[in-house]
Amino acid sequence: MLVSLDPCTGEGVWEGPVAGVAQVAAAVEAARAAFPGWAMAPVEARHAVARAFAEAVKAEAEPFARLIARETGKPLWEARTEVASTAAKVEISISAQMGRAGVAEGEVAGTRSVTRHKPHGVLAVLGPYNFPAHLPNGHIVPALIAGNACVFKPSEHTPAVGAFMADLWERAGLPRGVLGVVQGAVGTGKALAGADIDGLLFTGSAGGGAALARQFAETPGRILALEMGGNNPLVVWDLAPDKLEAAAALIVQSAYLSAGQRCTNARRLIVEDRAAGPLMEAVTALIDRLIVDQPFADPAPFLGPVIHNAAAEHLVAAAAGLAGEGARVLRPLVRRDPARPFLTPGLYDVTGLGARPDDELFGPLLQMVRVESFEAAMDAANATRFGLAAGLIGGEEALYRRFWAASRAGVVNWNRPTNGAASSAPFGGIGASGNHRPSAYYAADYAAWPVASLEAEVPAATIGVGVR
Repeated sequence: MLVSLDPCTGEGVWEGPVAGVAQVAAAVEAARAAFPGWAMAPVEARHAVARAFAEAVKAEAEPFARLIARETGKPLWEARTEVASTAAKVEISISAQMGRAGVAEGEVAGTRSVTRHKPHGVLAVLGPYNFPAHLPNGHIVPALIAGNACVFKPSEHTPAVGAFMADLWERAGLPRGVLGVVQGAVGTGKALAGADIDGLLFTGSAGGGAALARQFAETPGRILALEMGGNNPLVVWDLAPDKLEAAAALIVQSAYLSAGQRCTNARRLIVEDRAAGPLMEAVTALIDRLIVDQPFADPAPFLGPVIHNAAAEHLVAAAAGLAGEGARVLRPLVRRDPARPFLTPGLYDVTGLGARPDDELFGPLLQMVRVESFEAAMDAANATRFGLAAGLIGGEEALYRRFWAASRAGVVNWNRPTNGAASSAPFGGIGASGNHRPSAYYAADYAAWPVASLEAEVPAATIGVGVR
């Protein structure tokens, strides 16, 4: 049996059977059988079902948010934001599909040229736990409105949210079999990736994405969209003295929002050495004011726990390792209750460390580096195999242009948090952060494949050269 637990209390939230190879194959077979009818339905009909799903999400917004908060531990205010994003994804995806994967007509030498798009068939979706509704929904909605059938495996840590969301699709009138759900952990995911599918859409860790890339290496005809993590840099440079408080707020939001469990959270803070003192005073003062508590607490917390005890233990060990290597502890990452995964936000000055591991430490742990020049700041920012998000705080536009040009990241922000992203823009990264298939607005690109046609209503051709 698969059991999910409330990370704040340890109480059970959901339990159900684990899907084995046979159950996965049956779900894929059902999706395969449902695909032709769904693909042939008018696009307006598919849009209508998606819009009905959005209305169902809105109608169940509060219980949906409370379930997310219970299963992930994130604050209720943040869970409500996730539910709103889940509903809003529908209209954004419809707009993207019509703009990026609609019908384009032209003329070539007097012949009509038409580009249309076809769905792949059956697409697998592997979802993460940090945004258990919004992120898999960002794959599912574009895939379904393009005419694909989907088989969805939620994270093993958030199966209840996945099942709840699938029920809302059924309530919206999605035909049986078009969206199947299989529950389980790594074994179920491997079985689904190896099943008779036409592609896989993934959000998760770099290690998980690399394993899928290896699994798909022998089947290049199957689409594989990988949205993975980051070791994201945030550079503060040429900051006006009267902007210290604003900069501190941007740093704290970048590093500690969602308990540091966003792939776009800042992991590395790179600052001008001569200006580090006042900035760190403002940042640590704000850290000391942050409330860490359970989702429904009053006053509302800024951050809740990380997803489970093993994650907390890993982060505590990583922080201890930094301190053991000589990092200066500005604010310690502390696990206040050894039985529960609540962590206080940690800030460590790692300037003196000779070798810093290029890892995504998925939690409220920020490493600070002091440098002498902007060139050194960019070298430090790009010293990573990842390439998801990067941010600059301070400076004039000319400096930002330098920063943008030199950054290796798919999301580059200026005077905004690293975890700020527009739904009307693409989202994704390079290197260990993804395989150049950005999601969000560009998800329409991988949900269907283009078919280019030259069309004439009657045959008309002659051969004018090389004929006796």
